[in-house]
Amino acid sequence: MTQGAGDGETQQQDNGNAKGILDLLSSRRQSTRSRAESNRDQAKTPLIEEEQYDAPLSRIIALNKPELLHVLVGCIAATAVGCALPLFAILFGEVYGVLSIQDPEEIQSETNWYCILFVVIGVVTGLGMFLQMHLFSLAGVRLTARLRVAAFSAILRQEIGWFDDEKNSVGTLCARLSGDAASVQGATGSRIAVILQSTSTLIIGIVLSLFYSWRVTLLSAVMVPVVFAGVFLEARFMLGHGLKEKTAIEAATKIAVEAIGNIRTVASLCGEQLFLDQYLVELRLAQQAARRKTGLRGAVFSLGQTAWFYGYGLSLYYGGYLVATEGLPYKDIIKISEALIFGAWMLGQTLAFVPNYNAAKSAAGRLFYLVDRKPCISSPDENANELKAAGSIEYSEVKFKYPTRPEVSVLRGLDLLISPGQMVALVGPSGCGKSTCIQLLQRFYEPSLGTVSIQEKNIASVPLDCLRAQMGIVSQEPVLFDRTIAENIAYGDNSREVPMEEIIEAAKKANIHSFISSLPLGYETRLGSKGTQLSGGQKQRIAIARALVRNPRVLLLDEATSALDTHSEKVVQAALDQAKAGRTCITIAHRLATVQQADIICVLNRGVVAEMGSHSQLLEKQGLYCQLLRQAAGNCEQ
Repeated sequence: MTQGAGDGETQQQDNGNAKGILDLLSSRRQSTRSRAESNRDQAKTPLIEEEQYDAPLSRIIALNKPELLHVLVGCIAATAVGCALPLFAILFGEVYGVLSIQDPEEIQSETNWYCILFVVIGVVTGLGMFLQMHLFSLAGVRLTARLRVAAFSAILRQEIGWFDDEKNSVGTLCARLSGDAASVQGATGSRIAVILQSTSTLIIGIVLSLFYSWRVTLLSAVMVPVVFAGVFLEARFMLGHGLKEKTAIEAATKIAVEAIGNIRTVASLCGEQLFLDQYLVELRLAQQAARRKTGLRGAVFSLGQTAWFYGYGLSLYYGGYLVATEGLPYKDIIKISEALIFGAWMLGQTLAFVPNYNAAKSAAGRLFYLVDRKPCISSPDENANELKAAGSIEYSEVKFKYPTRPEVSVLRGLDLLISPGQMVALVGPSGCGKSTCIQLLQRFYEPSLGTVSIQEKNIASVPLDCLRAQMGIVSQEPVLFDRTIAENIAYGDNSREVPMEEIIEAAKKANIHSFISSLPLGYETRLGSKGTQLSGGQKQRIAIARALVRNPRVLLLDEATSALDTHSEKVVQAALDQAKAGRTCITIAHRLATVQQADIICVLNRGVVAEMGSHSQLLEKQGLYCQLLRQAAGNCEQ
């Protein structure tokens, strides 16, 4: 976890959203226009990245392989529905032809026969519509669920530095996980059914029309190129503006998540109206992008809905001319006109889904980009080394810069050796690299140069789960989940089902069992969001119990008592002293009184070890350690 906003060695962690709040508050002096322009500039980079990645329809459909039978039956049903409409047009034309028969009985017989055929077509169409909508929708829903799981799994695999990038903030990722995964259905499911249905209707209608009169058909189909040209232009135009709208929505979601997730800070700073104003600014950007695309979409959509009616009018006009001059049966003109109008109607329905289809392909591209991304820090192969016993920890010529601040060197050739079972305290001014050492040991980041080793093995050659399983961490601001106390403690070891006896034993060692037992629900008490039902000291002790359940070989304490009052600090410190017994312990503290009993105290300054030794040895040197003591206590006495 972070040490504070001014600590240059730390990055945005679980409690880092408060920094984003203060940044937004400090921007109040900016006008709405300058804020909007700034957001447009920030949107350029992600737009370029996303435009470079396309999601082929074949890959989207390939994700539905588990529902292949559903898709195939749905395709057959959609094709059947598409064929039924031109057949209806033929029967409709034949009914007109029946009206020219002179014998009333024959008219009644023919009419009854065609009525039966109409009923058959109606039943087939109804059954086909049910199957296509049900099966394609089911396949689309399952695809969305599968994409959400794949995207969330990919997010969890990424290295910590990836989350430091503002483009990968909590709000942005949540919007992508929920919105983009749902939008992919615009390229699958019922959309595919309607496209297939309209295509079969249009093709069969044109073929039948050509059979009856190719001249009338060609004249009626003159509007086809116009419609498809409009669809193409709409797709190209909406792609860019859809990305701009999506980026603005993600920015608005980021503001909302930060404000709601840190509502106590927002309320204490009276920042409700400010966040609302910032939210409205981002929504206006999305509104502007939506306005630009809806204008063209309306024009193209209206063209797709009306162009075929012009063709229908031409068909009837020219058909009437052929009936009068060449004796063409008028029922054939009806068949041609009706077949084409049904084709036009289905094409218009397809055009209604073109924006959704384009948005779906863009959303799928973003999700595939996320799923395909290989984390910069990954677990080695199956033949990697495993840690089987406690060993030394060594930092050798370690240099490091945070990915989001490559111009700042945090560690500048750090050398440090920690023997098994030692308690080593890291002290020094803010920004000297204390928390960075712990994060490198957990392999949240990779050193720019040098190596970090355990048991004389480079940690890069150790599987991540094996490496992190050896460590338990207690941070300045422990993160507890909105679950029961027992579940929060059991989360310390997710490799097995932790029995209740071990949970209670860990709580006793952490000096929190008596408090838990005094609660009405005991260990089944829910903690609320981020453990807000507990005090700071109580949260720290539950975090200690959670670390002890893992039975770690290395215990990491990052400012574990710095935010507590004197009484709570004593209670938590007693729990920590018991937890440290028999383990290698690395502790970070600004309160130097809490580390005076450490075996080794390492004073870091400017990314290197400036001094090292026991408390008494460092006092004799009268160096940087004494300066820190003077700053803390005003004297340098034992």
